[in-house]
Amino acid sequence: MFDKPSLAGVLLGVALAWSACGPGFAQEMGTLDPKPLPPLAHPGDPTLPAKQVFGRATTPADLQARSIGFYAKGCLAGAEALPINGPSWQVMRLSRNRNWGNPALIGFLERFAKEVPSINGWPGLLVGDVSQPRGGPMLTGHASHQVGLDADVWLTPMPNRSLSAEERETMMATNVVRQDGLGVDRAKWTPAHLALIKAAAQQPEVERIFVNPAIKKAICEQAKGDRTWLAKVRPMYGHNYHFHIRIACPAGEATCLPQDPVRAGDGCDASLTAWFKPSVLHPRLDPNAKPKPPITVAQLPDACRRVIVAQ
Repeated sequence: MFDKPSLAGVLLGVALAWSACGPGFAQEMGTLDPKPLPPLAHPGDPTLPAKQVFGRATTPADLQARSIGFYAKGCLAGAEALPINGPSWQVMRLSRNRNWGNPALIGFLERFAKEVPSINGWPGLLVGDVSQPRGGPMLTGHASHQVGLDADVWLTPMPNRSLSAEERETMMATNVVRQDGLGVDRAKWTPAHLALIKAAAQQPEVERIFVNPAIKKAICEQAKGDRTWLAKVRPMYGHNYHFHIRIACPAGEATCLPQDPVRAGDGCDASLTAWFKPSVLHPRLDPNAKPKPPITVAQLPDACRRVIVAQ
């Protein structure tokens, strides 16, 4: 959805939206004492903002596992949880309850994480947001992550010990981008980061990897040999301390809407340079602009209503 021809308009729109929600959201600390949201007076009202409904679901829908709709406009049935501890991964910000995904994604994350020590020497991965128990729009933070096929991986190696519950809510990930946004911080960006992103992009299930434009720029400069995998690595603001993995719709899931194929080439061209224009890095916000209305339940695929009411 970020590869349309009207690049300038997309860039400005994304920059404005990102400025509105703030670049530090996913870095915000969690809590050891999460409070349940008050119940909705009319939870079946199709005109309700979908994020208010799906943001209150604490368990998955007991239905056949499938992704329904598009990455940024859909929901998830039969979600599976990524265990909070694995041999080579740990889940962060547990209070958000966003470690749910399509079984295809969960299986991918577990397999890929086990390969990480041999890829770049890290003990494993720190995994951030995946999806909510029933997918759908989130109350905070993401436009996508709605169908259980997106996952955020921190640009911080997993330590050689199990993090405490408090550390998982308060520990901050490594920001590898310079303060001016024009390049990576050479004291923090390492060959291990490049090797990890390259290995992820080379996985056949992976459809896209979103990184900060400064990271894409560094990868373009440093990648050697076969560069075909660079096409999957797409610039997107905010991804300065994590990279976003998106896998393709699983085979046989007709309710999942695929993304357009990536454009030909490595993406290290004028389309990347446009992200560094001052008007995009420092957009002028219109104080009178009205926010875009949230997606309602009625605007989601019809099957998402069954996901909402399922046990």
